[in-house]
Amino acid sequence: EPARTMAIVNQHAVTSWVGIARLFAVVLSCLAFSLVASTRDFWSSSGTWCMFTWCFCFAVTLLVLVLELLELYPKLPLSWDDFTSAFSMLAALMVFTTSVVFPSTFISSPCSGSKCARQAVATTASCLCFLAYALEVGLTRAKPGDISSFLSTVPGLLKVFEAYVACLIFSLLDTYSKPGLQWCVAVYSICFIITFLIIVFTVGRCLAYLPFPLEKVMVGYNALALMMYITATVLWPLYSFKGTNRPDGCGRNCWWDRHLGVTFLTIFNLIAYLVDLVYSTRMVFIRTP
Repeated sequence: EPARTMAIVNQHAVTSWVGIARLFAVVLSCLAFSLVASTRDFWSSSGTWCMFTWCFCFAVTLLVLVLELLELYPKLPLSWDDFTSAFSMLAALMVFTTSVVFPSTFISSPCSGSKCARQAVATTASCLCFLAYALEVGLTRAKPGDISSFLSTVPGLLKVFEAYVACLIFSLLDTYSKPGLQWCVAVYSICFIITFLIIVFTVGRCLAYLPFPLEKVMVGYNALALMMYITATVLWPLYSFKGTNRPDGCGRNCWWDRHLGVTFLTIFNLIAYLVDLVYSTRMVFIRTP
């Protein structure tokens, strides 16, 4: 009798707490984009971003579940733990942003009618989806002293946060003709490129081929990025708002509001790089028994 090949099914992929969190994320993201699609009112830049976020997170999380359920992920040429940790952090940040942008853009007060009800339920599903991804981040975060998966450590998760905040900054940039503002844009760009390359090299298992001690170089880079962001935190509001007030009748896409948003996001990344420097220094120079 010919031998039969049985597909390996890893039930732990959907019965563990991480698997359950991913199942909830799949269901909730699907519910969110389905309800919004039924309203046929999302054809703006904000609406397109929200729909992309829910669809992207749904598709990738479903793919992760299938690959772990069938135990196919070891055949992929990447660090699976680093990939899933980075994606869950990115998904949490994207869904959180969407959960704020969508209701502020599309839900008006007073809210009435079937369309508004579907938008409200979609917003609730999006908020719960963010909690599901945040739970996954918490469950998969590396324990103190465990650096087998860099992107699951606090410095690794902060790298994803720093890159995402830089992307938000780029989305708000419009005019930066003054030299001080151009320096700030250079800071955002340089730090984003290096941070993004660190994430890509980590997921692609390329860090071992680098001809220098990466951990110590990472500490030096975090210190340099912190100093660069300190200058941007000072120069951006100085050159953007010196001698100017918010113009009267400034609409939703007012340049003043966009520059204010860049100011706050710059401060967020400054704090992130500071915490990153502290944690990476402890990981390199203070070994946990």
